[in-house]
Amino acid sequence: MSQPPLSRIPPEIRCAQDYEALAEHFLAPPTLAYIAGGSGRDVTLAANAAAFAAWRIYPRLLRDVTAGHTRLALAGQPFAHPLLLAPVAFQKLAHAQAEIETARAAEATQTCMVASTLSSFALEDIARAGKAMRWFQLYFQPQRDATLDLVQRAEAAGYAALVVTLDASIQLPSLRAQRAGFAMPADCAPANLARHAAVALPALAPGDSRIFQGAMQTAPTWADLDWLLGQTRLPLWVKGVLHPQDAADLKARGVTGLIVSNHGGRTLDGAPASLDALPAIRAAVGAGFPLLLDSGIRSGGDAFKALALGADAVLIGRLQMHALSVAGALGVAHLLKLLREELEACMALAGCATLADIGPHSVVRG
Repeated sequence: MSQPPLSRIPPEIRCAQDYEALAEHFLAPPTLAYIAGGSGRDVTLAANAAAFAAWRIYPRLLRDVTAGHTRLALAGQPFAHPLLLAPVAFQKLAHAQAEIETARAAEATQTCMVASTLSSFALEDIARAGKAMRWFQLYFQPQRDATLDLVQRAEAAGYAALVVTLDASIQLPSLRAQRAGFAMPADCAPANLARHAAVALPALAPGDSRIFQGAMQTAPTWADLDWLLGQTRLPLWVKGVLHPQDAADLKARGVTGLIVSNHGGRTLDGAPASLDALPAIRAAVGAGFPLLLDSGIRSGGDAFKALALGADAVLIGRLQMHALSVAGALGVAHLLKLLREELEACMALAGCATLADIGPHSVVRG
């Protein structure tokens, strides 16, 4: 039996990842399996963890870091630190107030929250809940007018950027969640899509594939991305990039920046770890192009390694759901505080006073 979220920080929390272990007391086992699992047999999920474990951080001696800080700018927007809250769908699975609580935590910690198209609360409600920097994650909808409506609503609500996710045209099932008996609760519905009627797809002809002619029938293409670039005044980031050629092509198309991501291991099972793909993508887009990373971050040390291998900032996914389930906004804010301090400790001991000091020279394969 799971227990309700606490109104205090649990005394046993000593590091950010402790929230992951504690979440099992606050989430029903099938829900925990859904949140923790990837797709298929969790091959990519495991690869993400293994990729971070394969790197070590060099300590450096006699460096003066007393003027150190974690400030940065991404595409001209200032950030207090390089930790963003990744778009996570259906946060009501973890807390009744879902993204409202997450937005409050983001404001308290000067953190950019990326709100999901599939959020439990409408994007306008999330925007009102927290005044910190906020971006909106966009899934292309089957009809362009529905996509455009989401874009215009995000602009009107004060979101500072769009993050279009392109790697999840098919959401492959998690065998872990299926075996645990998970089913999406009735109250976990995508609030942002409530005004749009579901689109009925044409019936498959005999011999048609339910993947190629079915699920992929409404998948976005380059033409859709070109159309979207012409529809918004907001910076446009693309999430879900793992191949260097895709990265180069997207840069040439005029997007603002890229997010190297395998969707936390929740799409193609067997895809490479995001961290493993990062150096080649950095090489493909060049040193000055904005590049973020998600999938597998569990500590400030992981964030440091991602920054060393080419990312400008990182996004935190599952950990925010764990912390949200344990202690709501307070838990998410505490999680971010711990992650930031873990990162700062790594920086100080590695002789890096600023994020610009972190680079490939700061890490070594273990």
